[in-house]
Amino acid sequence: MLDAAVKALSQMMSPPMRSILWRSIGLALVLIVVLAIGLQRLLSWFATYGEVWLEGLLGPSWHSSLEVLAWIISIAAGFGVVFGSVFLMPAITSLVASFFVDDVADIVEREYYPAERPGMALPFNQAILEGIKTALLTILVYLAALPLVFLAGAGFLIFFLAAAWLLGREYFELAAMRFRSPEDAKAMRRDNAATIFTAGLFIAAFVSIPVVNLATPIFGMAFMVHMHKRLSGSRPELIEPARQVR
Repeated sequence: MLDAAVKALSQMMSPPMRSILWRSIGLALVLIVVLAIGLQRLLSWFATYGEVWLEGLLGPSWHSSLEVLAWIISIAAGFGVVFGSVFLMPAITSLVASFFVDDVADIVEREYYPAERPGMALPFNQAILEGIKTALLTILVYLAALPLVFLAGAGFLIFFLAAAWLLGREYFELAAMRFRSPEDAKAMRRDNAATIFTAGLFIAAFVSIPVVNLATPIFGMAFMVHMHKRLSGSRPELIEPARQVR
């Protein structure tokens, strides 16, 4: 597993991968700005109007607690872009990865597995759908854990473990679906859940590093291509003849 991570890191700045890396970073930056500004506007609205609405709903006895919550949220709104970029990064990288899954996987397979048959490109709509589903699920899990950040530091640990599970799950399935049906890819992920979650910890650590995490889609995809190969063994017959390249 460590060897697979090292290979993925070493290949990120190689000439064939560099163009994909810059495009991936550019798309991630655009999404960060748009989503983080939206989050900042939402937090500002809640700090201004949400307190009054909740007090009317819950009653005057909640006034002091809601004032404290509004104060915390108003501070968060002031740092909306920074907070949003950290909070939303795993979701953003999940979506960005779906655009470049085949480009990255093709380069990894050509360099490290030239004697094996290459995988077949995923239909674009399917790749995007997988990215959107993972991004939305990531946001829901993070929103559920967010109150724990204010109450106890356990929220940050939950964020990290959730990112490991969600990102490991998505990147592995994207790599596996180049060789298997979606159902078989998901079944393989479930059969190797502990290994894939452990691999997901590497991706979660990568996405936790500011600035560097913009390259998460490249690292995560390359890493999971290696992991899928190792878990599959040399089995070119896994490629489905009927699968069409988009």
